[in-house]
Amino acid sequence: MEFYSTRSEKHTAGAARAVLTGLAPDGGLYTPLDFGSMRVDMDRVLTLDAPELFAEIVYKILPDFGEEEIKRLVPEAYAGKFQTRDITPLVKVGDRFVLELFRGPTSAFKDVALSVLPRLVSLARKQLGISEETAILTATSGDTGKAALEGFRDVPGTRIIVFYPEGGVSDIQKAQMATQKGGNVRVCAVKGNFDDAQTGVKLIYADDEAEHWAKREGLRLSSANSINIGRLAPQAAYYFKAYRDMVRMGEIKNGETVNFAVPTGNFGNILAGEFARRMGLPVGKLICASNANNVLTEFIQTGVYDRRRPFFRTVSPSMDILVSSNLERYLLLAGGSFELVDELMRELRDKGIYRAPEHITEEMQKHFDAGWADDLTVKQTIGEVWREHKYLLDPHTAVAWKVTGDIKAQTGDNTKTVVLSTASPYKFGFDVLDAISAQRPATGFEAMDVLSDLTGVPIPANLAELKELQPRFSDCVDKTQMLAYVKEVLKG
Repeated sequence: MEFYSTRSEKHTAGAARAVLTGLAPDGGLYTPLDFGSMRVDMDRVLTLDAPELFAEIVYKILPDFGEEEIKRLVPEAYAGKFQTRDITPLVKVGDRFVLELFRGPTSAFKDVALSVLPRLVSLARKQLGISEETAILTATSGDTGKAALEGFRDVPGTRIIVFYPEGGVSDIQKAQMATQKGGNVRVCAVKGNFDDAQTGVKLIYADDEAEHWAKREGLRLSSANSINIGRLAPQAAYYFKAYRDMVRMGEIKNGETVNFAVPTGNFGNILAGEFARRMGLPVGKLICASNANNVLTEFIQTGVYDRRRPFFRTVSPSMDILVSSNLERYLLLAGGSFELVDELMRELRDKGIYRAPEHITEEMQKHFDAGWADDLTVKQTIGEVWREHKYLLDPHTAVAWKVTGDIKAQTGDNTKTVVLSTASPYKFGFDVLDAISAQRPATGFEAMDVLSDLTGVPIPANLAELKELQPRFSDCVDKTQMLAYVKEVLKG
């Protein structure tokens, strides 16, 4: 399988090199184009248990690693880490289905991919004969950071630095990162928003590509963000898993279409759904759900991507993003040329805005719907779902729930819909509690306790233990100092 940079057909890589490097040399994202070779036998999918299914899909996308290796590696990555062998349970709530992606070691959907990615990186190093350490640089809007830190903790031959926006994550998310164990991990806040942190990481890659300073330190740079194709492969798998569950529950017949509602900011989670559709999953619509930073909703509805707008810090911080990196992969897949994608990314960088050609917009609107919800509406939704169904949503999932209802009312589409639930409500205890109760605890840890007492929903063990852990990291730098910080850390 060959992966192409989104910005130039000259830059290609096999699976191992694409996973190990993360970004292409020209700043593009490695993307598969031959989905015909990745078609999935849906009858076979229905017979597989969850670990086998995940291995099947990862192998379809990353076949160069070898079938035996993948079918050993993926189940091992999940064994004992998730609450059940089912990995991502599907729960019926009212007239919808909630895919619980937060049953892993850090209570966020990123665990599904970041349990596998470190093993793929280690396998890639072995296959390519790489002796240098791999330094993972990652920007996070909240959940990727902890999941990446936990996934790469003490993995031989790797080091990891995570950047997060100062004041831009929940107190529980911050505590998860600040208390992270491991001898090869580092965490640093950035004075700015997630886009600043993400841009800073990309600039570090670009500087190393030009100056080769990491090599002089005996290192290779890589990423654990969804810009890495190794992240998207396991994420595509849980779309198939949800579909398998619905057939087994007797809710649909094999071949019947299903909609998926996805809270997304960086366009990675929903792009994995587009991969699944192109691989043969019967998807009706992918519903892109945004918060007040609704740049993706506007793009899907109009074809204009415009980041020149106010940036809002919301109760769904993992979606507080205005520059959605994975979107350039979709531009290429939807009919754009390498030259076009490169031109549009330059326009976004230099002018802050671009317009997609009409044929791309038309193709996108065939397969995507979009909507958004503000903070007040999100909290109202959390309260309504709890009162009506006794099911507790986190703020990101609530965005997707609300948008799903709005689109159904607007279009009359009664296709059965899976709402992707991306995080435990306890990671955002203050706001979830505020949505269902008038109580105002002093800390996020107290909010977790009150929320559990009020609802009877257990606190995940990994979050409950945070209050007993001492912070290890308190670094904070200006966005202009990220490169200097990385160089200093990697020398140590």
